[in-house]
Amino acid sequence: MKLCLLMNKCKYSQQQLIQLIQKASIFAYMNTFENTEIAFKSKSDKDLNRAYWLFKIVGNPKMVKFGKSATNFSIKFKLPIKGIIKKTIFKQFCGGETIEECAPTIETLGNFGIGTILDYSIEGKTSQEDFDKTTEEIISTILKGKNDPNIPFAVFKVTGIARFGILEKANTISAQLSQIEIQELESAKKRIDLICKSAFDNNVPVFIDAEETWIQDTIDRIAIEMMEKYNREKAIVFTTVQMYRHDRYEYLKQEIEKAKADNYYFGIKLVRGAYMEKERLRASELGYPSPIQPNKESSDKDFNKALELLVDSISQVSICAGTHNEESSQFLTELLNQKGIAKDDKRVYFAQLLGMSDHISYNLSFNSFNVAKYVPYGPIEEVLPYLLRRADENTSVAGQTSRELNLILKERKRRKEVKN
Repeated sequence: MKLCLLMNKCKYSQQQLIQLIQKASIFAYMNTFENTEIAFKSKSDKDLNRAYWLFKIVGNPKMVKFGKSATNFSIKFKLPIKGIIKKTIFKQFCGGETIEECAPTIETLGNFGIGTILDYSIEGKTSQEDFDKTTEEIISTILKGKNDPNIPFAVFKVTGIARFGILEKANTISAQLSQIEIQELESAKKRIDLICKSAFDNNVPVFIDAEETWIQDTIDRIAIEMMEKYNREKAIVFTTVQMYRHDRYEYLKQEIEKAKADNYYFGIKLVRGAYMEKERLRASELGYPSPIQPNKESSDKDFNKALELLVDSISQVSICAGTHNEESSQFLTELLNQKGIAKDDKRVYFAQLLGMSDHISYNLSFNSFNVAKYVPYGPIEEVLPYLLRRADENTSVAGQTSRELNLILKERKRRKEVKN
């Protein structure tokens, strides 16, 4: 009756009025990400100032280029700059050099309802001995998570425990591997299985990160194999899908249907991706069609379309939306509302990197959604490639640095006004 009166008075159709009511309920369900008091509540004035100057520097491509060269030179010739790095860019984007050093970060995030994903961020290793050590370290993060409710997930990159070359050669199913190569690939699979079994035994879900397309098919096959083995009761093993690839939406549909048919749970971390420029360059140099979306709009569209698919399949799927995009984060909160899924349903998580997009992480947590931060750690020299990539990404991603700076400036202004 009331709906009919409103339709007559406002001259809206029934469908238009329903849409307006839905929009109103969505705004009540999730506040915007503009509240900087919530976003930076865990940060001191000193923390904000450090972040301001860091983002100011990484927003300047010439400064980033010079800084990378100077840092690599200093590390190569053992100049005493580790202390400077640790107090600046390392402190902003990393939890510490060891799991133990990450404890204050884990506790601080936990105090604001945000989980920690310990990410052992070493790269470039090639020996079997190093791969075994990295495997042990990843399992240590799982064991840490078993006894800490503030650590909801573990994570690893396959290239951290397997040689890139063997993954590349195995990427094509028809590739002829030598006996030695077959043994090497089997050793890598055993390490992955060891990690996934530990995750299963200790009830700590684990993400298998996505990487370059020319090794991703190998990683996908292994990830699905691990899901078939360990995801019979719930999602323990999560694959990662990069939506900046134009073929990933169809891949997702196919794999969800397979999980339903084979009766296992599909765990997925959905991201936009991190290798776009490298992918396009390689495709151009080798003369094959680029696997990358034609533009950002296409990537954004497929990301949100994938979120709809995953939420519609929630009975079979667990989701971690790894995104720094406000629109996609807001869109997922709307989907949960529309489908009647609780904000704190453990099958749905949001995730961002430590030191970035706190306005998304902290506001989501404040509104009772499940949120976690990727917290990289490891020896400074080993984590340096990760840190330099963060600098590159903040320089190249349109609007990223200016957004961080504007939010910091807004909060500094707010604090100044409060003090006065």
